[in-house]
Amino acid sequence: MDVFDFTRGRDLENVAMDQKPPLKATCSVCVANYNGIGLIEECLASIRSQNVDFPVEIIVHDDASDDGSAEYLRTSYPDIQLIESKENVGFCVANNRMARRARGEFLLLLNNDAALLPDALVSLRREALRIDRPAILTLPQYDSDNGNLLDFGSLLDLFLNPLPNLNPKREDIGMAMGACLWIPKVLWDEIGGFPPWFASIGEDLYLCCRSRLAGHPVRVVAHSGYRHRVGASFGGGKATGGRLSTTRRRRALSERNKTFVMLICYPWPLLAVLLPLHMLFLHLEGILLVLVKRDTAIWQEIYSPLVPALWRTRREVRQLRAEVQRTRAVGLRGFLEPFRWLPWKLTMLFRHGVPDVR
Repeated sequence: MDVFDFTRGRDLENVAMDQKPPLKATCSVCVANYNGIGLIEECLASIRSQNVDFPVEIIVHDDASDDGSAEYLRTSYPDIQLIESKENVGFCVANNRMARRARGEFLLLLNNDAALLPDALVSLRREALRIDRPAILTLPQYDSDNGNLLDFGSLLDLFLNPLPNLNPKREDIGMAMGACLWIPKVLWDEIGGFPPWFASIGEDLYLCCRSRLAGHPVRVVAHSGYRHRVGASFGGGKATGGRLSTTRRRRALSERNKTFVMLICYPWPLLAVLLPLHMLFLHLEGILLVLVKRDTAIWQEIYSPLVPALWRTRREVRQLRAEVQRTRAVGLRGFLEPFRWLPWKLTMLFRHGVPDVR
């Protein structure tokens, strides 16, 4: 009871038995949910209202929510596939579980705080068939609150900070946000999904960097789109009232996991130059924030745990790096094509000042 034909508005596996086997979904929409009872209804409604002529299945992973999400989904959406986790496992494990369950040729990872425009799935599938090779795709991102365009995917600086691509003619990008990320199941299986020890934040960066290294495009489909309540599910992530705002938990995970991606994906010549600078700048940033905010918790919760975390996961990082570099299919120049030289944090500092860290 989880594959739908939206053109007829009925459950394809609930049609009277007529000697036809259950249809395999063309697209599996995977929604990771944690305490999203106030968000997920709009997300699911946007999937159900898609103007498509191919089978779609909806899979939701509830990550041990304590707001009644699982019960709400069970009773209000009995026709979706619901995976209920007994413990909070994070975004990476949640999506890995949904991908294993999925029967679609394509996966769409969708945040519970995101809502698709009506032609989103058609646009993504059309582009996937047009380029006729495994590729990661995304759509233009719009702010749910005011409808303003946020980006056509993201470019990257050398320290793996995403910066918005605002050029609709630029299709090749550095990163597709995990809030709306389309990937063929065959490519997901080739990469092996998300490293479970990432937990949450930065897993989309890893997936896209690894895909580019293996010679698979990362592109934006510059029409249709999705609305996104940026930061609603994890806190922070955008400028509000001209000021940047984030949470200590989000920042800690972001800085840790960007470092993981650098260690895993950067070719040695690039890594040898940038990793020491990255670590130096991060610790200087931490000292600056502590002095400006007069809050030692910023150092204790964001910057101090970084090196111990790298040490604890050194075996996993080393093993994954060996695998990624062994399957590398593009040179340094090709990998760096969607990168920009100016550090994005400096641009944001001059534009918005020192961020608020909660």
